[in-house]
Amino acid sequence: MGTYVIGIDVGGTSVKMGLFDKGGRLICKWSIPTDRSDGGIHILPDIALSVKKQLADKKISLSEAAGAGIGLPGPVMGSQTVYGCPNLGWGRVNAAAQLSAALDGMKTAAVNDANAATLGEMWQGSGKGCSSLVMVTLGTGVGSGVIIGGQIVEGAFGAAGEIGHMCMNPQETRLCGCGKRGHLEQYASATGIVRETRAALESSSQPSVLRELSDFDAKAIFDAARAGDAFALSRVKELADVLGRALAAVSCVLDPQVFLLGGGVSGAGEFLSSAVQDSYRHYAFSGTEETPVRIAALGADAGIYGAAKLVLGEE
Repeated sequence: MGTYVIGIDVGGTSVKMGLFDKGGRLICKWSIPTDRSDGGIHILPDIALSVKKQLADKKISLSEAAGAGIGLPGPVMGSQTVYGCPNLGWGRVNAAAQLSAALDGMKTAAVNDANAATLGEMWQGSGKGCSSLVMVTLGTGVGSGVIIGGQIVEGAFGAAGEIGHMCMNPQETRLCGCGKRGHLEQYASATGIVRETRAALESSSQPSVLRELSDFDAKAIFDAARAGDAFALSRVKELADVLGRALAAVSCVLDPQVFLLGGGVSGAGEFLSSAVQDSYRHYAFSGTEETPVRIAALGADAGIYGAAKLVLGEE
């Protein structure tokens, strides 16, 4: 088989790609814009063209590549077909087969992007050495990937690991983006943290440096909490409480070796993970209460690592 492997992570605005050796060393990475025009029909051909150009520039032939893995923002079944990517304008697409054809028959495999990031962290990140882990990405929404026994758990409909849509507050009146109410994503996403903090500021007279800001994001909340702002610290504790409670419920079902926190909010680092760890221990079943909660290590590159590992695992 070939010496190299390619990892591809497709997002709504850009496509990130990486060339790896089979031992997991990232040789180079690059990106191209995501062309969502015409229902996204140009995305896979653009990727193939970019991969061919990068390999040619490195004087690597297509036959020297063991394959290409692609992470996609939608449910993927059987490493082939994605069942809808609204952010790309796609319906049901056999992405692996189409990419393979565009790459002159190269071996390909597709995976959900959150699962790709989780696989990448298991291969070369904070989950290295583990075969069972759950990664939760805290960004605009709350995504998650689940690996048990070294295998990605997809579920019957490709929705396994949708931890962001666990109901944490059945009394919630506001709608989640999915149309239901009280989901984890409403409280633990970057968007949710800011929204909940603004609402708490309006209903409280407690002093806070956040009141002096015309606008603020999740990072500003964590920065204020680190600096000793009591109000901001209370919001971080509230976030840690709901997230720790969610992970405790997940542990009763999956019992992973480790929980990883990724996404933009994870930039808060150990300040966040230690608070979630404390909350998790409080709620977790006694048999699982020592499961570690760590910050993911690969950042925005996790997806390309995982996509590359996916195709290697199918050799």
